Amino acid sequence: MGVEPACPVLLLFLAGIIIWVVEAEVHYYDFVLAEKNFTRLCKTKSMLVVNGQFPGPTIYVHKGDTVFVNVHNHGDYGLTVHWHGVKQPRNPWSDGSAYITQCPIEPGHNFTYEVVFSEEEGTLWWHANSDWTRNTVHGAIVIYPPHGFSYPFPTPAGEQILILGTWFTYDVNKVIKEILRTGKDVPVSDAYIINGQPGDFCACSKEMAYRWQVDYGKTYLIRLVNALMNEEFFFAIAGHDLIVVGIDGSYLKPFTTSYVMLSNGQTMDVLVKTNRSPGRYYMAGRQYYTDNLFFTGYDKTNASAILEYRGKYDRLSSPFFPEKLPSYTDYDSATQFRKRLKSLASKEHPIDVPRNVTTQMYITASMDKIVHNFSAYMDYTLLSSLNNISWVNPSTDVLQAYYRNLSGFYTLDFLDEPPYYFDFVADLRDDSTHPLKGTKVKVLEYSEEVEIVFQSTNLLNASDEHSMYIHGHKFYVLGEGYGNFNSTRDTETYNLVDPPYLSTASLPVKGWLTIRFKANNPGVWAMHCQEGRHLIWGMNTVLIVKNGSNPETSIRTPPPNMPSCASYPSIHKALEVSAE
Repeated sequence: MGVEPACPVLLLFLAGIIIWVVEAEVHYYDFVLAEKNFTRLCKTKSMLVVNGQFPGPTIYVHKGDTVFVNVHNHGDYGLTVHWHGVKQPRNPWSDGSAYITQCPIEPGHNFTYEVVFSEEEGTLWWHANSDWTRNTVHGAIVIYPPHGFSYPFPTPAGEQILILGTWFTYDVNKVIKEILRTGKDVPVSDAYIINGQPGDFCACSKEMAYRWQVDYGKTYLIRLVNALMNEEFFFAIAGHDLIVVGIDGSYLKPFTTSYVMLSNGQTMDVLVKTNRSPGRYYMAGRQYYTDNLFFTGYDKTNASAILEYRGKYDRLSSPFFPEKLPSYTDYDSATQFRKRLKSLASKEHPIDVPRNVTTQMYITASMDKIVHNFSAYMDYTLLSSLNNISWVNPSTDVLQAYYRNLSGFYTLDFLDEPPYYFDFVADLRDDSTHPLKGTKVKVLEYSEEVEIVFQSTNLLNASDEHSMYIHGHKFYVLGEGYGNFNSTRDTETYNLVDPPYLSTASLPVKGWLTIRFKANNPGVWAMHCQEGRHLIWGMNTVLIVKNGSNPETSIRTPPPNMPSCASYPSIHKALEVSAE
């Protein structure tokens, strides 16, 4: 339940800039995680969900509000909950990143997160952040403009949340637990879903497709969430153009398109005008597949929901299907769509691209393996890495160790560049880079400006798009391209005027991606590929942003009830000593 007290607004005008002083609202929610049976694709399974719902409940706030969410874990294993794309200024304690900002909430326990919405406006989402539990534990976050302010586009007649997800007909968490033990590949999903339903093109699903009723002649706002486990996703509505106005809780210069493409973990706000002949139209999506094209067994589900006009017409005829939905491997459509993303500049939403970069990093993202020589046979373990380092979770969270100045849980030697240089995008069927496993972090000074060039590699002939995500910060995407990054040629293509301001961005297959941000949020923050298979294999690191010069630019003190690392009693002794 949310609590919404009165919220007076005071407008001040200073040097032509609008400043708003708002008595922010405080909301309270209870999330109860428990198993519940669900039936899809003709099969019933038990799965962990929040408050008996799938997808989970939506959080509604205004910009500047604070939400307290008390998470009660009635499930069978420990987990955390993360607020994807929320900056959480000075408050890494409630970021919800397992073994990075907290230890898991164990079964039978609870923990209250304090979620502060400081600069976000639009659509974001929340999800579990332990292994693959987010497959069923997730929901949307709707962030309205501050009271007294409106959208930078005409107020829509209504809005609709569409959460794109992944369905397995079995308990995928048990399978992932075994995969983590053996190091083998992850399973292919059985279907994709929209608001929990596969839609008309899947078995035992035709009568269960999600339906959205609209009136003719209106403009509606659709809030899209890519909550899939691994995939980027194309989406379109038959017969209707989409006007893209926002992404990752930031506004964009509006543009019209027949389809959209969402990186894994991304959110998007689009307008649709209901100006077609009254009838039924499919809202459909399919994955954008960029992995090895020799593998054809990927999930080819066309997930679908139905947009239905109110009124009289033949409802027995089949809905129209979007003719312009790109194919699964349409690289050009994905690339051209991303090139159209440009930030909206206004007094209320200024663009502030960092121009005084003091830290530059060049980070390779790779699929790797470690070969094991046994007496009778050889075997291998799949890994993924950043700069040839595959992340290993410590026995207590990095934040606690950093804040308490505990040694032995991480090292400060994450590399600013790869240890080996070669033709990163050539066909490389073998991995000769010998990845290291470790808990290595990068330390940044408060408020320094950072530029990172991510480079996709083709080790194991397994280059793939990666959805790169940074906790606690948003960043400007200056450019992307195909091939090996060239610091002379490619920097000339950078957009320094109106680049999109994102929290999650696509690193192209066999390509590069450049971002910039200001490290102005003290704390411990994960940086990783959002795709589940790459994340559990180690495509992750941590950025530690040091405190500034005063309390207002320093990490807040921890709450008294942080989840403990129950399996590691020696940790508790160290924490007790450090707290004395």
